[in-house]
Amino acid sequence: MRNEKTYQSELLGEQYTVIRHESGLPIYVFPKKMSTTYALLATDYGAVDATLDAAGARPLPAGVAHFLEHKLFSNEDGTDSFERFSALGADANAYTSHTRTVYLFSCTDRFAESLAELIDFVTHPYFTEESVAKEQGIIGEEIRMCLDNPYDRCYYNMLEGLYRNHPVKTDICGSVASIAEITPQILYDTHSTYYRLSNMALVVCGNVSVQEVLDIADAHLPHVAAEGTVPRRTVPEPATAHLPTVTEQGNVAKPIFSIGVKDTHIPEDPYRRLKRDAAMAILNEMLFSEASELYNTLYDGGLISPELSADYALTRDFGFLQIAGESERPEEVVEVIWSYLERARREGLSPSDFERCRRIEYAEYIKSFDSTEEIANTLLSFVFEGAELFSYADVILGIELADVTALLEELFDPACRTLSVVHPI
Repeated sequence: MRNEKTYQSELLGEQYTVIRHESGLPIYVFPKKMSTTYALLATDYGAVDATLDAAGARPLPAGVAHFLEHKLFSNEDGTDSFERFSALGADANAYTSHTRTVYLFSCTDRFAESLAELIDFVTHPYFTEESVAKEQGIIGEEIRMCLDNPYDRCYYNMLEGLYRNHPVKTDICGSVASIAEITPQILYDTHSTYYRLSNMALVVCGNVSVQEVLDIADAHLPHVAAEGTVPRRTVPEPATAHLPTVTEQGNVAKPIFSIGVKDTHIPEDPYRRLKRDAAMAILNEMLFSEASELYNTLYDGGLISPELSADYALTRDFGFLQIAGESERPEEVVEVIWSYLERARREGLSPSDFERCRRIEYAEYIKSFDSTEEIANTLLSFVFEGAELFSYADVILGIELADVTALLEELFDPACRTLSVVHPI
């Protein structure tokens, strides 16, 4: 008997249904009367997952998750699933992040055939020595291109400065040396271990019905769940940053910088993580948006170019804040930011500024439901974090100034900070 539950939002006038298929695959169907239907099939396996067995005895070469993502599009009959999607009029893609691998398509027609193709190629791997060797050459070139990209180097140097042991510091693509170790057997083992349907999720958003999606799933998925568990590895990591500064030279007109701040206060409970993430979004808006006092101090003082970004990543076992931009004096940028933070701790954050930024985050959440693509991707992020999508509105409204102030107090420890800079050659 299927386990089925529907979530509704009176605020948005929206609903979605979650079905646990007999195969073990959780299926999320979000009906939305729009011209484009968006679907993704994802596994809770990314670049930081680096073992094949629960004992952690067989470490995988760096870059296996990304390599597997590339190779799954090749089929046993010699066809390529990208070409199949194109013939159906669908736009397909895939990506690997630190924590997940996602395969997706969007279409305006022939949805059933496109969804069948998505399920089939992701769940039926086929690798040969020749095809793996060919892909090693292709991805090797991609890695070399990334090494020449100063923005990629600045980001990964920041992570290498923050983390001593955690695999989040390793390039998602791996290295030329590490991918040379990948064999068809490693790919098959990785697929059977991490692509268990119970470790995956199918999310569909568009002008479709729950029954339509289930009919396709029934025709293309097994009706018995596979046994076994997915291994997870906990890596001991010091609370402080590994290196205070990492510098490099690259093809940039002026120095680019990435300030990383390691978050060591990661809640185990998914909803506490969700609340922390929402509070951080509000605090980032207060501190680093173009309307903030700090931004205008930096910009009016000639310390930064107009583009300054602040992005926060929080997962089950790592979290960090990244502040990135351009500056001829990045070290001075760091000093100005931390001086401002110290003053904000002493004097307190502005209640009116807090309320304004909370409303901005709330409006952004409401606006995200205007796109099937954004709905599907946001829903997936909530799924893999063990949270419920519609609850986020209440989470945002439930954030108080005290929550944001607590983040300001505990997150910006100079000992947990690193500065990555790429200078012009």
